[in-house]
Amino acid sequence: MENHENIDLSNAADTTSSAEENSFESFGDMLSQFEKEHSGSSGSMSPEKEGAVVSITDDSVFLDIGLKVEGVLPRAAFSDNAEKIVVGDKMRVSLKGRNEEGYYALSLAKVIRPVDWQALEKAFAEHATVVGTVTGVVKGGLTVDIGVRAFMPASRSGSRDAADLEKLVGEEISCRIIKLDATEEDVVVDRRVVLEEQARAVEHQRYSEVKEGDILSGHVRSLTSYGAFIDLGGMDGLLHVSDMAWRRIGSPEELLSAGQQVRVKVLKLDAENKRISLGVKQLEPEPWQTAAERYQVGQRINGIVRRLTDFGAFVEVEPGIEGLIHVSEMSWINKIRKPADVLTLEDSVEAVILSIQPEERRLALGLKQALGDPWSDVAAKFPAGTTMEGPVVRLTKFGAFVKLVDGVEGLVHISEITTEKRLNHPQEMLHVGQIVKAQVLALDAEKRQVKLSMKQLIPTDLDSFVAEHSIGDVVSGRVVKMEDGKATVQLGEGVLAVSSNVTDTESAVAAVTAPVLDLSALTSMLNARWKGGESNSSPKSEALQVGQLRSFKIAAIDQETKEIALDLQG
Repeated sequence: MENHENIDLSNAADTTSSAEENSFESFGDMLSQFEKEHSGSSGSMSPEKEGAVVSITDDSVFLDIGLKVEGVLPRAAFSDNAEKIVVGDKMRVSLKGRNEEGYYALSLAKVIRPVDWQALEKAFAEHATVVGTVTGVVKGGLTVDIGVRAFMPASRSGSRDAADLEKLVGEEISCRIIKLDATEEDVVVDRRVVLEEQARAVEHQRYSEVKEGDILSGHVRSLTSYGAFIDLGGMDGLLHVSDMAWRRIGSPEELLSAGQQVRVKVLKLDAENKRISLGVKQLEPEPWQTAAERYQVGQRINGIVRRLTDFGAFVEVEPGIEGLIHVSEMSWINKIRKPADVLTLEDSVEAVILSIQPEERRLALGLKQALGDPWSDVAAKFPAGTTMEGPVVRLTKFGAFVKLVDGVEGLVHISEITTEKRLNHPQEMLHVGQIVKAQVLALDAEKRQVKLSMKQLIPTDLDSFVAEHSIGDVVSGRVVKMEDGKATVQLGEGVLAVSSNVTDTESAVAAVTAPVLDLSALTSMLNARWKGGESNSSPKSEALQVGQLRSFKIAAIDQETKEIALDLQG
């Protein structure tokens, strides 16, 4: 006899206890008697029968097999633990013998219990499955009683480790003879090949039973970066990470763990290639389907920042629904370049819904709108003509931006900064942070534009003249223009007035021949005279001429427009 990893099986019969021999002989006699009575045959093959289910308990299925005593199958023999078996179902079974309760032990597989070498040789030649009992653990494997003592290598046992091998001792197993030498009484059996065939049979049956849309129960067999493999009892399905929840999931470990029981829906079934796609989120309604019922434009919502991009932040307002806060909608005050300058991941924020498109799964949110629009009351606070004071916040080639209130800036154009000189750049007179006074020239709240002027607040000689004179005052002035019966009179530098009571018809001729005078000297003289009250005008009878210095009486002063009306004296 050949040696199996130093195991001597030549004296197997001698080492078997007498009790075991008697038990085997009793069973052999019983089986032989059964075959003679019910099959009319003296062969050694266990008969197959068709049985009908008569009752189902928590752990067994009882069948009527046409004998005086019922047969019993463990529920574990079925891939779904006999969940779909009902009373009246019929099935083919094999008789394995009597159990301790006196029932016939049954098997769903066609099995053979050899009783002699002839039966063993036939089972070996036909690659038939035989039934045996594991009798012990030896070096390299197990010993199995299949009518004779056989050796089963550990690698062919279907067990993963030594502890599992120990658990098989005393168990009845199905196996296949892979080596038989009757002369040497050398028999080697393989249990793993039978288990694999049974698993394939169960898998094939399961694939034929399952269809797309079915809801099944299973447990997590393993996790990967892209999903989880779910054991559905005889077959595996893939639950992709994108189908685990309506909300965005970073990794499967956020929701699942190995061994966890889960309910899944079959999304796609490819029985030919044995692929099943599963989903968990599909067991719940899609949030976007009813989003329009819960969210409206202008509504304030709270959410959690889940992602930051170059152009904005995605905020989860509920599992499965995210809204985008564009970078342009983050602040009224500052120009935000990166969302990370304002927000961080997992921030809780309040925002306002700007638009919602459930069909396209788009939700636009505004962060700055939740803070209030500073432009809402700017027109009331700063009407045209208002004087304001604020810091210079930015300088450009064309002007300076001045802060009115938080979130509102006005522009002082370079031409409105000063009257003293022509500027090439605002920085010649201003710097960022400098506090300045300016007058509001115009405001457009819709365009969010405010035009300011600094030079309008700089006092001029005209301002001084108007402040120091009243209606009825007599002043001296030089005629600088005659037109349409009116005379334009210069009362000082930058101070012009109009006299409309001109009746001298010779003035037009005089205007043509009037000598050119030194205007700078004349201005100084006029300023000195109207301020000092002196008068040295030409005789009243002299014809009014351009360039002539005459006395006038102030007839009217418009404080707002700074317009002055005169009456010629004499």
